[in-house]
Amino acid sequence: MFDYDLLCIGSGPAGQRAAVQAAKLGKRTAVIERGRFVGGVCVDTGTIPSKTFREAVLTVMGRAGFTDGSGQQALWQRPSAQALMARVAEVEHLQAEIIREQLQRNDVTVLSGEAAFQDAHTVVVSRESRSNAVTAANILLAVGTVPAPPPSISPKPDLVVTSDELLQITSLPRRLAVIGAGVIGIEYASMFAALGIEVTVVDKRERPLEFLDGELVDELLHQMRNAGVTFRLGEAVERLEIVEGLSKRILIFLESGKRLVSDLVLFSAGRQGATDRLNLPAAGLKADDRGRLTVDQAYRTSVPHIFAAGDVIGFPSLATTSAEQGRLAACAAFGIDAEPMAPHFPIGIYAIPELSAVGEPEHVLTARRVPYESGVARYREIARGHILGDDSGFLKLLFHRQDHRLLGVHAVGTGATELIHIGQAVLGLGGGLDYFLSTAFNYPTLTECYKVAALDAFNKLA
Repeated sequence: MFDYDLLCIGSGPAGQRAAVQAAKLGKRTAVIERGRFVGGVCVDTGTIPSKTFREAVLTVMGRAGFTDGSGQQALWQRPSAQALMARVAEVEHLQAEIIREQLQRNDVTVLSGEAAFQDAHTVVVSRESRSNAVTAANILLAVGTVPAPPPSISPKPDLVVTSDELLQITSLPRRLAVIGAGVIGIEYASMFAALGIEVTVVDKRERPLEFLDGELVDELLHQMRNAGVTFRLGEAVERLEIVEGLSKRILIFLESGKRLVSDLVLFSAGRQGATDRLNLPAAGLKADDRGRLTVDQAYRTSVPHIFAAGDVIGFPSLATTSAEQGRLAACAAFGIDAEPMAPHFPIGIYAIPELSAVGEPEHVLTARRVPYESGVARYREIARGHILGDDSGFLKLLFHRQDHRLLGVHAVGTGATELIHIGQAVLGLGGGLDYFLSTAFNYPTLTECYKVAALDAFNKLA
């Protein structure tokens, strides 16, 4: 009756994983992608380009703390925007090709174009002046999100940009204003500051990244301020204006009456579901005021054969969880029993320095009246920290005071997003203090932090 058993709209982590899972179940599967690359926003403008840009910045600045032997940091020259973006483009193409080959190996059809519902089982795919309709027994919406638009002014290349356009700039600014201190804004603010660019971050909240452990955020803000970042917290933007002159500038009017001048403005105050062009009413669906879709535990929408996964359904909006959601949605579509996603998933903030966490932060445990004790290991106590030149990073473990179960792991510093996975495994398996006290870790590695932090907690409990 239908062209496909499963049609995935969007080829990001959720759509890609769902398509491969369905194909492995012997189902006829297709993916629709409207962007430049197979891989969706994740490969085109999101995770892959931003993290590649970060690594390029760290490479050219010689990594934090590197000295020439005389105690002076080695000299480096600020690279051009073209040099940094060339590396970004290289990795984007490599990742897109890997994903395309994976889909081809699994006999997944890739359709290029814009998707819109004609009815609940029919989707019209349009590209340039051509369009064709395809039908599917089951449909997965994995369209991701788009940046919220800036106030009072449209995005303008090299002047006012969202995160989707930032890595298309042709020259690095002298001054950058970042409006929005969420994950994306903080990450890019720290990267540009590492290049010696004057950065100002504006956010109406008094404290950014409130979902993270307070000590991690304090250390991040401390290091970013040391790198030259100015924070204007508790401030809201009223409007933006372009000032003409020998070179154009952006004038930022704050509701408090303050004014800021910048060469480039990154507007990163939230994202919204990319559902506005899907013609959802034709399928019997409706998005919320942020373009997001509501699903049940099987990722099924209000229309039984239409599923949604990834950023378009909201929290946690991570590439890793989106991929698992897509796989589980495909299993549900074909009645395959599958274990639900593990409750403990890691969060990674790829700022400079990077942050990562899994489990509960201290403020949540305190609010829930859970008795806990903390153990901390600082990189300056670890041989590997000295080797890496990182004397400010740390790892914090939280244990239940009574049964010594691991409750949370929080890290900031070099390699934090890799280091976190040991804690994630112990947490998921129900382990605790005894495991870390009796286990040997490679030396010299950052994993030694687990032993030191556990001993610190043991001493406090004793």
